[in-house]
Amino acid sequence: MSTTATTPAPSGTFARHSYFWRRLHSLTGIVPLGAFLVEHFASNGAVLSRTPVESYGNQVKFLNSLPYVLVLEILLIWAPLAFHGIYGLWIAREATPNNKRYGWAGNWGYLFQRITGAIVLVFIVWHVWTARFAGVSLPDHPFMAYSKMAAQMLNPWILAWFIVGITLISYHFSYGLYLFAAKWGITVSPGARRNWGWICLIIGLGFTYAGIASALAFRGIHIYPMR
Repeated sequence: MSTTATTPAPSGTFARHSYFWRRLHSLTGIVPLGAFLVEHFASNGAVLSRTPVESYGNQVKFLNSLPYVLVLEILLIWAPLAFHGIYGLWIAREATPNNKRYGWAGNWGYLFQRITGAIVLVFIVWHVWTARFAGVSLPDHPFMAYSKMAAQMLNPWILAWFIVGITLISYHFSYGLYLFAAKWGITVSPGARRNWGWICLIIGLGFTYAGIASALAFRGIHIYPMR
């Protein structure tokens, strides 16, 4: 009598429907989280004006005066971010990178995307807590936003942490754009993937520069011409 070895069926919602969840994870990284990231970097660019206290305060006031702002934040930011972060950690736990055996760029990107995702999640949670909930309530006192952020940036360790966080967020998003196009069948040929990869690199470098320029401006260091 012979026996045939069988592989146990995947258990758990994430495992049983991994195709759906991975597509949703990829999609939420671009919409709405990617869209919010663009808006957030653009809003922080207000600090690059010649009247940073007023411009930055007006930007914070405008965003918090939007109708149903709390509902919009929950549906378009916090819920997608929670799913993207939690499922991203689950993917990282199940990941089996082979970059030690095969030093291909794709394998290193596979590994770095998961490492940066975990660090970025920690940074975002810390940043939201310190900027939004700790100390002065910015929705209630929008024109204290500049002084609150400037006080943080006076600490060289916090400034360094911001620069690291901004850089890793920019990489994670730009490489996520590259993976999104491949997963969703947008870049099919090697040439299309290569060209899109260069575009994503430029986007990532642009985001890094814009984010660091805003962070340094709170410290009075200007690497971008003031408007």
